Amino acid sequence: MAAASFAPLQAQAGLFDDDEARKAILDIRARMDGLRREIDGMRRDQEIRIDQKADKNSTLDLLGQNEQLRQEIARLRGQVEVLTNEISNAQQRQKDFYVDLDARIRKVEPQKVNIDGREATVDQNEQRSYDAALALFKTGDYKGASGLFADFLRRYPTSAFAPPAQYWLGNSYYALRDYRGAVEAQQAVIRNYPDSPKAPDALLNMASSFVELKDRNAARKSLEALIQQYPDAPAAQTARDRLANFR
Repeated sequence: MAAASFAPLQAQAGLFDDDEARKAILDIRARMDGLRREIDGMRRDQEIRIDQKADKNSTLDLLGQNEQLRQEIARLRGQVEVLTNEISNAQQRQKDFYVDLDARIRKVEPQKVNIDGREATVDQNEQRSYDAALALFKTGDYKGASGLFADFLRRYPTSAFAPPAQYWLGNSYYALRDYRGAVEAQQAVIRNYPDSPKAPDALLNMASSFVELKDRNAARKSLEALIQQYPDAPAAQTARDRLANFR
């Protein structure tokens, strides 16, 4: 929100700089036009005076005036160069500002990502929060990971990352030997996200948790449900192999 409110103010500042640059250009053009008119007028006066006076003093006076005009023109040209350089620098600063603003907007606007083979649009804050939790899980910090995954689900319940976050929450509990917590977490995957690619793996993890809880009947039912509901999933073949051992 701070970045969103800051951007219009910065954009306004950039437009103000551009208006100042345009005003400077118009001022330069007006001064140059005025100088041209002044020079033209002085030249006409000189021509009239040359026609009227042909003596040496008049000629020297006209030459002196011409020299003053050349010096004034040189001075104004120097000012034009300075102002032109300032305008160029202001335009470059404005360009740099918009490039920076665009980069900052891209950092906060939603991005398309691939999640378990499916394309989705997610907020960058969601991406960072999910990645941070998954990174902890991969390092073996299952307690820290479970806390971050649970926090993620509270903050972003409708996120495209919610199904895998729920699944990894269950895996975190399993790694912590909290098998009942693991079952509850994986049941949430099946209940809330039945079409998620993580659903078959959630059932497989549930079966493993029930085995650890010495509830072989519940484990068998989980494996059978996996085969029935997701027969083509890779996890289904693992379920078939495990059921063979149950017999």
